Amino acid sequence: MTPLVEIKNLKLDFLAGDRALRAVDDVSLTINAGETVCLVGESGCGKSVTALSIARLVPAPPASYAGGEILVNGRDVLKMSRTELRDIRGGVVSYVFQDPGASLNPVFRIGNQIKESLKLHRPEKATDDEVIRLLKLVGIPAPESRIRDYPHQMSGGMQQRVMIAMALASEPRLLVADEPTTALDVTIQAQILELLLDLKQRLGMSILLITHNLGIVGDMADRVAVMYAGQVVELAPALDLLRRPLHPYTKALMNSVPKLSGGLERLIAIPGTVPSLGNFPPGCRFAPRCPVAKPECSRAVPGLLEVEPGRWVRCPFWKETQTVGSAGGE
Repeated sequence: MTPLVEIKNLKLDFLAGDRALRAVDDVSLTINAGETVCLVGESGCGKSVTALSIARLVPAPPASYAGGEILVNGRDVLKMSRTELRDIRGGVVSYVFQDPGASLNPVFRIGNQIKESLKLHRPEKATDDEVIRLLKLVGIPAPESRIRDYPHQMSGGMQQRVMIAMALASEPRLLVADEPTTALDVTIQAQILELLLDLKQRLGMSILLITHNLGIVGDMADRVAVMYAGQVVELAPALDLLRRPLHPYTKALMNSVPKLSGGLERLIAIPGTVPSLGNFPPGCRFAPRCPVAKPECSRAVPGLLEVEPGRWVRCPFWKETQTVGSAGGE
């Protein structure tokens, strides 16, 4: 079966004067129909840029798509015309971002903003009745009256539900949720994630969820891709990755998550910081922060290897992570 989205060896640069700074380097990822894939990693590792590239939303310039393919329904987005891209954006792939207050226009009523999305993709449905139906779908109470509200009259959770309604107005096959719960309190976060799962089941769509919160991966994802410094360093089924991470970076991420069980133990922080664009170390980019790094790690760039069926790791010494502590858990 052809994947809904297939990213093949994507390379994306940002131009800074006469320099080309590589932000996404040889990333490959597939998203199948009805599947939820989580993209995780620290801030600045390339998660959002990779996701925006699916609909070619990273402006070029300053970006430059330097190589690879992005196949949506089997067609390469990087070769599409502007008219073809308009059909993909919203019609096939819709986005929900982390700050709804910044995405909604403060001077227009929310009903009119949802109706604008309908006019672009389903003009025959650009009616108050359809807007009300969408607001009901995302769990907004009394939508008949809330349709006339301005964004400032709604809480952060309600604003995010409006953003999801706008994304669903075009009936996309893939919903990209870029850290959709970051600005919300814990209770509202749980409600939004539960809503996304419910919508996925009811509408049969796929979800690409971008997050740095490993705590939600087990409940949301079918598969997980872990990114570091512009590269995918581990790709695996969600439960397999959580129970037994193979890459040293994945293991370090999981060790840094607070645990409710056990005694009062100091959190294990990852030493150092993610390298900035243009300052990646030679060889393995995680080597300067890695507890099992060897001299050869700084000499050769590791490839992404399939070490078990469906499990890919960018580390030739991944077996040694299994003997340094324990990060997984049943």
